[in-house]
Amino acid sequence: MNTVISVKIDKETKEAAQELAKSMGLSLSTLINSYLKQVIVTRRVELYAPEQMTPKLEKLLAPIDADIKAGRNLSPAFSSVKEMRAWLNKNKNESNTPPKLRTTTRKLSQKTAR
Repeated sequence: MNTVISVKIDKETKEAAQELAKSMGLSLSTLINSYLKQVIVTRRVELYAPEQMTPKLEKLLAPIDADIKAGRNLSPAFSSVKEMRAWLNKNKNESNTPPKLRTTTRKLSQKTAR
């Protein structure tokens, strides 16, 4: 025997849930029934909210976003490790790395090579 549950929900959420259910080949009713059955079996309610970036993280990522949009500091796709290493070695001295950091990296490489 089926019963009816009335739930107040905003229009956008209902429409988004209906679209999701439809994309999975389900009705919204079937999707909700399945979720409720899962809650009963697992005795768990799991809710997820997308994590928000902190202003500090946004500030740190801003130069990277700018580089990506400008097509700077990007490597091509590689089909092997050998291909990647060859590209890195070829471009080692052509990078936009500040000279001080390049020198430090070179010194570290020399130490590890010994």
